[in-house]
Formats: sequence, structure tokens, C-alpha cells
Amino acid sequence: MSIDARLRERAARVVPGGMYGHLNAALHGSGYPQFFVRGEGCRQFDADGREYVDLMCSWGPIILGHRHPAVEAAVSARLAEGDCLNGPGPVYVELAELMVETIPQADWVMFSKNGTDATTQALMVARAATGRAKVLVAHGSYHGADPWCTPSTAGTTPADRADLVEYTYNDLASAEAAAARAEGPAGSDVAAIIVTPFKHDSFEDQELAAPEFARGLRALADRLGAALVIDDVRGGWRLDLGGSWEPLGVRPDLYAFSKAMANGHPIAAVTGVDALRDAAQTIYSTGSFWFNAAPMAAAKATIETLHAVDGVALMERAGTRLREGLAAQAAAHGFTVNQTGPVQIPWLSFAGDATLEKGMFWSSACLEEGVYLHPWHNWFVSAAHTDADIDRALQGTDAAFARLRARFGAD
Repeated sequence: MSIDARLRERAARVVPGGMYGHLNAALHGSGYPQFFVRGEGCRQFDADGREYVDLMCSWGPIILGHRHPAVEAAVSARLAEGDCLNGPGPVYVELAELMVETIPQADWVMFSKNGTDATTQALMVARAATGRAKVLVAHGSYHGADPWCTPSTAGTTPADRADLVEYTYNDLASAEAAAARAEGPAGSDVAAIIVTPFKHDSFEDQELAAPEFARGLRALADRLGAALVIDDVRGGWRLDLGGSWEPLGVRPDLYAFSKAMANGHPIAAVTGVDALRDAAQTIYSTGSFWFNAAPMAAAKATIETLHAVDGVALMERAGTRLREGLAAQAAAHGFTVNQTGPVQIPWLSFAGDATLEKGMFWSSACLEEGVYLHPWHNWFVSAAHTDADIDRALQGTDAAFARLRARFGAD
């Protein structure tokens, strides 16, 4: 029996189901390991010692590569002096200043720990500012795991989602209609419109935001007197250091960040505009570990390093090389594939594969070839992925395409 299998057996005796949430390997497909012991650059090593080119980057948090020396040195220095103290360290101010300097939209910052913290906190600020209840949210969008947004309704009540009004991503008319449905006796009851910078729903091809959709949501929020909230938890720091909709010329009232902000160390943030500063001061939102110094030092070092090495450009280069290589391989093996999303946050699906049978087989074959990617969730590349690393990954994906053709035949 493998080490991974033994660990699963032990976990099942002391944890409900053995594992839960998005890291539950039972949901990923055949052969996926549950337990990992080491990361190095763009490689991960599972509990049985197998090495993988990591194209998931720990589901997004790793942006500079595992155990990046500048980040780990900053963390070690803070840990040597104290991490969880009676108040934040000076790095709290330094990080906030760096974020306000880096993000054109940001006049202020509030910190927390997880992406869910940040999206929930942003909605609290919007409701405090407007005195309204309703939130317009795209159907199927993922914004975290609190009762108001978790993909599973187990353990929640209808009241948890009673103030959500759905629209269709990239469909401005549907957002307008949702706003109309949120009218109350005193006029609009919309506190916020929350949107991801691109459509990244699991099990579906990704979809970039149409510029007219982004501009239209901004105009709609202004007309309603509501806050526009961009949930940049997944896209943040990979697409643009100033915020993922900065290239579109659209700035929200509130940005929610987490994941890659500190290269794997736990921190999240909401940035906001001056008009919402007073409202932000009125909410009570906190946590015992939200002000720890070490993750803040990690975030500061991560952002500084991304600036120094032009991390976005490095990830664009790696993602483009991967996308072009996969396209050539799929064509050579006779498969029609869809590659969607930004190249830094890619995903590949097979045409006509409604049940994901081909995708699951191919992903498992990639795993056996030493390439860790995913059959139904988007992938991530990092600034640590060199040309040689991408070429090594492409060796594995090419072998997986050959095995897929042997199993299913070409299209």
C-alpha cells in the first residue's frame, strides 16, 4: 500500500470523509495524490516521492515558485521576532502603503486571511455605505465558501442567499434586468454588483470579460449608487499588478484579493476608494490571525519581487508557450480542444466532451507523466516556470495525448 493510501485511511478515521473542500483528491480523477510533502520552484513532490511539474500552483497561491528565497527570508525574519502579537507589526503599514502605491484604484486597504474573508468584507462595506441589502452576482460565479456564496447549499438556509440577485456573465442586459428586480418601495435596494474579472466557473470553458460589459457594469453601479466589487482573488497579481480590470480602463469601488498575494502565505485584502473609507471604519470584521506579521512580510516581498522581475510578463511568456505547445500537440494527435482564459490562468477542454470523459482520462495520463494539472478547474502558471519547465510539461502532455488517442481514437 502506498504512503498516500495509508494516510487516507488514517484521515478517514479522524476527519469527516477524510478530506473536504476543493483539495479533496477524490473529486479530481483517477490517480491524483492527496498528500504532498515538498515544493520547489515550479515542482511539487507527493508523499510517495513522485515529482510533478506543477501547473496548479497550489490552486493559485504560488506565483513566484514554491519556497521563493526572498519571500521565505522575509517570513523567517518576522518569525524570529514574533508573528502573532498584541497588535500588528510595522509591516502592516508598509504593506498597506505598497498596495496603495501599486493599485491605482486603492485609497485604503483592509487585511484578512482568505479570499472568502475579502469578498464578504467587501460586501459588508458596500452595505454599510449604502444602507441597502441586495447584491447582483453572476450565475455560477465562485466567490468563496461562506453560506452566502458556497457552491453547496448543505448547512445553509434560504435566508443566507435571499439578498442575491443573479445575472449572466458578459450579458449587460441581464445585469440591468437583475437591477430592476432588486427595486424596492424606496427605489433601488442594490448595495453592490460583484463580478470576477473573467468567467472562471468550474467545469466550463473560461470567458474573458468583454470591455463593453465591464464598462457597462461600472456605469450601472454608478447609476444605482451601488458599489462595484471585483473579486480578484483568483486573477489578482497574475493579470496586472494594478488589478485585473486595469487594462480595460475600469476601476471598481472595491477589489478583493488573496491567493497569490503572498506566494502561499495566508493573507487577503480589500482595497477601496475614498468614498467608502468612512463606511469601512464602521464594520466589525476581524480574526485572531488576520494581523500576523509574517504573512504581511511575505506579501510585501512577493509584490516587490513581482515588480522587480516583471512577473506578469514572465507568466504571460510561460502561459503562451504552454498554450501554443498544447494547440500543436492536440492538432497533431487529431483532437479538437478549447483553450480558454488568460494564458496565465489557462484551461483545456475537449470539444464534445460533455461528460469530461476525455478530459479526466487525459489529465490522469498527464499525472502519470509527471505533469500536475486539472480536468475541471482552471490551471495556473507562475513566474518560476521557465521555457525548460514548460517544455518538460509539454513532453508529458504529448505522451498523454498519445495515450488518449490509443484509448478513444482521434476526433
